[in-house]
Amino acid sequence: MRPPPTSFRMSSNLNQQYTTATTFSKTDSLKRHYNLRQYYLEVSLEDVASFDETLADKLKKAPTEHLPLFEEAAKEVADEVTAPRPQGEEKVEDIQIMLTSGANPVDLRSLQSDEVSRLVKVAGIVVAASGVKAKALTLTVQCRSCQTTLTNLPVKPGLEGYQLPRKCNTEQAGRPKCPLDPFFIVPDKCECIDYQVLKLQEVPENLPQGEMPRHLQLYVDRAQCERVVPGNRVTVLGIYSIKKIGKSTRGSRDKVAVGIRAPYLRVVGIQADQEGRGYTSGVTISSAEEEEFRRLAQSSNIYERVARSIAPSIFGCEDIKKSVACLLFGGSRKRLPDGLTRRGDINVLLLGDPGTAKSQLLKFVERVAPIAVYTSGKGSSAAGLTASVTRDPVSRNFVMEGGAMVLADGGVVCIDEFDKMREDDRVAIHEAMEQQTISIAKAGITTTLNSRCSVMAAANSVFGRWDDTKGEENIDFMPTILSRFDMIYIVKDEHNEARDTTMAKHVMNVHLNALKTAEETPEGELSLKFLKKFISYSRSRCGPRLSENAGEKLKNRYILMRGGTREAENQSEKRLAIPITVRQLEAIVRIAESLAKMRLEPFATERDVDEALRLFQVSTLDAAMSGSLTGAEGFTTEEDQEMISRIEKQLKRRFAIGSQVSEHAIVQDFLKQKYPERAVYKVLHFMIRRGELQHRLQRKMLYRIK
Repeated sequence: MRPPPTSFRMSSNLNQQYTTATTFSKTDSLKRHYNLRQYYLEVSLEDVASFDETLADKLKKAPTEHLPLFEEAAKEVADEVTAPRPQGEEKVEDIQIMLTSGANPVDLRSLQSDEVSRLVKVAGIVVAASGVKAKALTLTVQCRSCQTTLTNLPVKPGLEGYQLPRKCNTEQAGRPKCPLDPFFIVPDKCECIDYQVLKLQEVPENLPQGEMPRHLQLYVDRAQCERVVPGNRVTVLGIYSIKKIGKSTRGSRDKVAVGIRAPYLRVVGIQADQEGRGYTSGVTISSAEEEEFRRLAQSSNIYERVARSIAPSIFGCEDIKKSVACLLFGGSRKRLPDGLTRRGDINVLLLGDPGTAKSQLLKFVERVAPIAVYTSGKGSSAAGLTASVTRDPVSRNFVMEGGAMVLADGGVVCIDEFDKMREDDRVAIHEAMEQQTISIAKAGITTTLNSRCSVMAAANSVFGRWDDTKGEENIDFMPTILSRFDMIYIVKDEHNEARDTTMAKHVMNVHLNALKTAEETPEGELSLKFLKKFISYSRSRCGPRLSENAGEKLKNRYILMRGGTREAENQSEKRLAIPITVRQLEAIVRIAESLAKMRLEPFATERDVDEALRLFQVSTLDAAMSGSLTGAEGFTTEEDQEMISRIEKQLKRRFAIGSQVSEHAIVQDFLKQKYPERAVYKVLHFMIRRGELQHRLQRKMLYRIK
């Protein structure tokens, strides 16, 4: 009897090694998954290396050859540990091996041709996902002429297809030879598996300046299907493979495309960031750094140091920098017992004059936030900010691609020139800002994507520069979008000789010492790299809540600010009667939680509530008191609201449909009734925006009011 071939002996030996390795580490997990009808087994490459380094090295360098042996060994072990099985389930299901590795992922740009057919680990964002389709593992084909059947023809794994035989070699006496291409596939007798194609984009923080983001196609099958959705940040372990680019065009020679192949990744392990904690992705923190973070958090001036480290080259703006620090750390996301969630991310809007460093602040936030997407309002559409549905050029199916707010899941979206966006595009981000989801219903695709990110926006006034005589006319935002910002700052370029002198000196020092400041960090400030890691650490390790005393104090202040203590009010306390809504109350809670998160404490104290109320006072409430936000939800005194309601009722009564009334007549009539001119214009302005007066007013008046 001849000995078995060398290749068979090697395969048998390897299979025995894999069986031993599987039994050694994963028997209980395999049995548990199998009984739950989850036919897969997660195996760590580090565990395999600790058992046999040679085996792990072979698995990394030639995974295409060794993974089938591993899966066959896992099937043998499953047969042993699950016996005896119920009647009717004697057949053992195939087991899929999912590999994991603790190695650092490489960049998509660093994948070269020498990595083909090897295991690689990459990180990125899933921007598109196809539907689940079927792929044949083995084929059964039949000849049309002689009915000869060929069974169990193996199909290569991945996106490679199968070339049907062109000739039928069956010879039958008295019959002519079968024609060319006689075979067809018998679908009922083919063995198939599920597969899905994903589109992976490199993470924005690793993108070189001015470069387009690179993409890579992912092939996932069996138990890995439907594990991730567009917008998820993933770490993928897979076999770097190549496939044919496509069919040759009519009239061209096949030899033109010989050797040209497109790369893709055949996934053998995928891990998704399902909780939106993207701040920790790509950031490695050592134990020494962790100890340094804890010492820093215990210091008494941590809040001031962090605020001083926010854009140190920008003069002044202390309160705005403190608000930006709160935005970077964020509050705590809460999942309620009924399944609803309350966002923990803080949104900030900067409104005001050009040249007040609004864009510079946004650029700094993009640099210091571990996950950030910067975009300009004029160059952004609703689809670019939220999500779009496009047609795949190859399969002709509709696929969904996430926009900026989906890609920034777990981070910050910086939107410059917010006022230059079209109104329709601004409306598209309402849901993303408050509910932190993006719902899509297009082309038969109905789904919801996550957009758990903070929004920092900058905008100019309608007239270019802020005009104090115009009040609310400086702002061209609807109340619905304004109420979704936790803090709104009116940034004015005020003329003050002493302040201008100090600012000029500061600007000169920045320009003269640019090289020095780039190399060293001034005393009392945190470096950009250190601050970035500290934010990542705080957000991943700390989720503070309000303490009982702080909650009681905030409740009392909320009732006072809503005007609930009317008997205690006098004329000098009229400013406290400006009501705030529950949205603004939750904003104060989030700010207080972010202050506690800077100190890595589990509860926000009364001191945090006081500072949160102060920040809210100097931002949104000051803007509301100055009349800049009058008309927005919750930012109008009750006396003014009653007067506006009376003016609106009178206007509706006296305007007949189709009639035209001059501007002068309207204003003079209401002035005689002792109504302020600004209030009359305000009511007309809002009635026009609601579409109630276009057909009733003269054209010149429409032009002036708009």
